[in-house]
Amino acid sequence: MEAIKQSITKEDTLDPKKAAMVEALTKALGVVKMACESCGISRNTHYRWLKEDAAYKAACDNLPEVVLDFAEHHLHKLISQGNPAATIFLLKTKGKGRGYVERQEIEVAEKKPLSWFVSDDSSVS
Repeated sequence: MEAIKQSITKEDTLDPKKAAMVEALTKALGVVKMACESCGISRNTHYRWLKEDAAYKAACDNLPEVVLDFAEHHLHKLISQGNPAATIFLLKTKGKGRGYVERQEIEVAEKKPLSWFVSDDSSVS
């Protein structure tokens, strides 16, 4: 929530209804339907505000980061509680550089045909 407040400068203040919607979106982790229902506005109103109000759009544009922060916080909490699935997930996604991968990703710099599938005499029997 603090990150959203920081994205709104003093000259870009939101009216109370829009500020309430931004707060509801934050609490609903970006789920528009839930936020609209809690504020008593329609989804169309929310999307119209996004088009017409740059400050409102700026506040809403930060919501995906808030959601990711929430999810990462929860993931770290599970890891600290000893949850093996959470630990494995983190290592598979963030630990690739240290070898925690299920499959190797090999990049080929030079594109050549796979010659080992073709015999030297190039005849097919």
